[in-house]
Amino acid sequence: MLDFPSLRIVTPMPQLTQQSRPWHALELQDVFHAVDSSERGLGRAEAAVRKETFGPNKLPEEPPPSLARIVLRQFYSPLIYILLIAAVVSFLLGDYKDAGFIAAVLVINAIIGTWQEWKAEQSSHALKKLLQIHAVVQRDGAAIEVSAEDVVPGDIVLLESGNRVPADLRLVSEHGLEVDESLLTGESFSVAKDAHWSGAEGASVGDRANMAFAGSIITRGRAKGIVVATGDATNVGQLAVDVVGERGGKPPLLQRMERFSNVVAVATLVAAFAIGALGVLLGRYAPAEVFVFVVALAVSAIPEGLPVAMTVALAIATTRMARRGVIVRRLTAVEGLGSCTRIATDKTGTLTCNELTVREIRLGTGEVFEVTGEGFSPNGQVLYDGRAVDLEAQPRFERLVHAAVLCNEADLHPMGDSWEWRGDAVDVALLSLGHKTGHRRESMLDAYPLINEIPFESERQYAATFHQFEGDVCVFVKGAPERIVAMCEEGSDSSRAAELEAAYLDMASRGYRVLGLASGKAPAGVDSEHAPGEPSNLQFLGFVGMIDPLRPGVRQAVEQCAQAGIEVSMITGDHRVTALAIARDLGFARDDSQVVSGRELEGKTPEELAELVGNVRVFARVAPRQKLEIVKATQAAGHFVAVTGDGVNDAPALRAANIGVAMGMAGTDVAREAAELVISDDNFATIVAGVEEGRIAYDNIRKVTYLLLSTGAAELAMVLMTVVAGLGLPLLPVQLLWLNLVTNGIQGVALAFEPGEGDALRRKPRAPDEAMFNRLMIERIFVAVLIIGGFGFSTFAWLVSEGWSEAEARNVLLLLMVLFEIFHIGNSRSETKSAFSLSPLRSPFLLIGTAAAFLVHLVSMYLPFMQDLLGVAPLTWEMWVTVVVLALTVVPALELHKWLWAKRYGRVRA
Repeated sequence: MLDFPSLRIVTPMPQLTQQSRPWHALELQDVFHAVDSSERGLGRAEAAVRKETFGPNKLPEEPPPSLARIVLRQFYSPLIYILLIAAVVSFLLGDYKDAGFIAAVLVINAIIGTWQEWKAEQSSHALKKLLQIHAVVQRDGAAIEVSAEDVVPGDIVLLESGNRVPADLRLVSEHGLEVDESLLTGESFSVAKDAHWSGAEGASVGDRANMAFAGSIITRGRAKGIVVATGDATNVGQLAVDVVGERGGKPPLLQRMERFSNVVAVATLVAAFAIGALGVLLGRYAPAEVFVFVVALAVSAIPEGLPVAMTVALAIATTRMARRGVIVRRLTAVEGLGSCTRIATDKTGTLTCNELTVREIRLGTGEVFEVTGEGFSPNGQVLYDGRAVDLEAQPRFERLVHAAVLCNEADLHPMGDSWEWRGDAVDVALLSLGHKTGHRRESMLDAYPLINEIPFESERQYAATFHQFEGDVCVFVKGAPERIVAMCEEGSDSSRAAELEAAYLDMASRGYRVLGLASGKAPAGVDSEHAPGEPSNLQFLGFVGMIDPLRPGVRQAVEQCAQAGIEVSMITGDHRVTALAIARDLGFARDDSQVVSGRELEGKTPEELAELVGNVRVFARVAPRQKLEIVKATQAAGHFVAVTGDGVNDAPALRAANIGVAMGMAGTDVAREAAELVISDDNFATIVAGVEEGRIAYDNIRKVTYLLLSTGAAELAMVLMTVVAGLGLPLLPVQLLWLNLVTNGIQGVALAFEPGEGDALRRKPRAPDEAMFNRLMIERIFVAVLIIGGFGFSTFAWLVSEGWSEAEARNVLLLLMVLFEIFHIGNSRSETKSAFSLSPLRSPFLLIGTAAAFLVHLVSMYLPFMQDLLGVAPLTWEMWVTVVVLALTVVPALELHKWLWAKRYGRVRA
């Protein structure tokens, strides 16, 4: 697609501005006057002045985020704010060890998050096409080639087949010009242009036949046009401005984690205040001591390892998704696809290949042939009654293929292991048909030398080529079905003509673009010097039905979306008949009642749109701004919306969606900049892989959250019970930090690597308003708190009652808590499956992380430096056995709860 960097806006000359005007409705001389130019174009000096005035011909875009901005983004979380406060308070109290631990975790989190987001940005920028677009313009009366950036208003641009239009042009002249405007309109077929067309000011972009728009591609013919708009003044530029100005929806994970962090913050403050107040009221502690308690409570209640573990889980999911073709531009968007309840997808280039394919041939004699293969690449064959066609036994069919290949202006040839093509999509599709039947245009032209032709014109609705063959001149014709039939002998027979009309209308009703083909003898006197007249008395050969085929695997992908509880809707600029045919083929629409056109959407209120989107699955002939309205209406109806697309016309909707998914290969830079995710292989089927990985990522975040919160809550319960019992702190703040950041932190990060449980695509999506804390997690945390907190406090109280010093009791309790966490991580690997059903070998990282957490604490018990820092010491074998047995109790307790949960609800979350 057209690759415009950012536009530099300079104050324009007073006498010439890029005001938005109905250029298509003005007289040509008025256009020349408005841009102060002529058919000779501009002089080089004048062009240089205008470039200085208007700036280079580039689109606006958001600048990439600076490194500082990416770093700061890592601190935008209420959970991080609480840790910062805790670090400052610890430092002011002179507790430098606690302050240092908290500062370290914040730095580690920022480094990991910054690195991953920077890598994601680099991956996104690497997808951009590094092609320099050029244009041929008239300067000082001579045609010269310049960079597209140097094109200015008033330039005369010369266009030919294969060129990309560098700016918005009013056509001065054209010859057989057809343009692919799918970038802007979503229409998959080329549009015929007419420099002499005139229309009303309110004509839609797709109907302005005397205009050529920036970014579109010339598929056939030649033209000359005058530049009326460059940069952000073009139609493409206005869409880009919409994208830059449109505020994006928040990804689902970000919304949930913000709510979760707020709950943790409030709960921590309330718990700390209540327990501190309780200690003073019971007369157990002095106010100064209570303050130390409050700090300890904050340290124990806040899951300090959660930010790092969550960032790692997202980073792992980013890597996994990249391997499957999904590039993530924002970490918080990783699990977004898994949360979405509806995917609103473009058709052209997303569900389909954006390559016409001949799919059906119906001869004039009534035989119907099937053509296999996808896209322009000539891999496939022709079948009749399910069997390969014997061309020698089908002379009429072979004659039709001759017409398709000879009446053709395109080029299709092999290049290594792939195929390259140039020209109109219809002609390329016909050449592909020829290759499938063994007919190459080059060899055909040797047998049938071309002596003259009539190029396709929209007024004529046909094209014809004249060839020398065995001393005679023959003609091959293709065009609109009704036009071709009228040229043939069959057209003079009303019943026969009606029969053929019914045949091609039947093909059209099934979504085919239908072309008629005919051949015959040329009138006498046709040669290379004189323009031939309209052919007549031809022999009708048949109809060719073409369709923009589905991408391989798309049908299965849509089925998987349905299985995963995700609705799919199509938003396209195509005709409703074509769009419905594709939707039926994919299985997400049944009849015309589920199709709405852009015209039917006009004038509807947001409330009416929100009600409409509940039943409609296909939106046809919609404008770019209507796509934006549809997305917002779908969100208002309660959906989390993912929008996929590749064209500039998709970009506003991509930005407004909860998750924007752009195509990486054929997609425009504007679309990629607007999206959170980029599909590197342009395959809709890859989105299903993104859905699966996104759900696995969210599952792992829940697992990590449960592990850290359950252990943190257990520590909080221990502190509360010691306050009520009048005992000293069961663990010192530095010991709590050691548990939360080192032993539990290592395991939390390792748990983020857990692979999927195999059911990610067999579950319905989470409700958009589902909180991180649901009933399952609350019950599971409660059970863990009873076991870990209860046995932890009982052990500490028993040791103190037996005459152990508080320091010795803390040493035993710290080891017990480490072992609780090691055994408890087995419970955390699945919310519904037994810990014994999941092999430890399926997750090597978790196995290594758990062993590392244990070894780190074991080593610290024997190193003098760590003994002094943590207040730990070696234990006897008898005490080791005791704490191991106590720690194992958490496993059967949680297994019992999983069994009871399955009895109540089945293996689902509630």
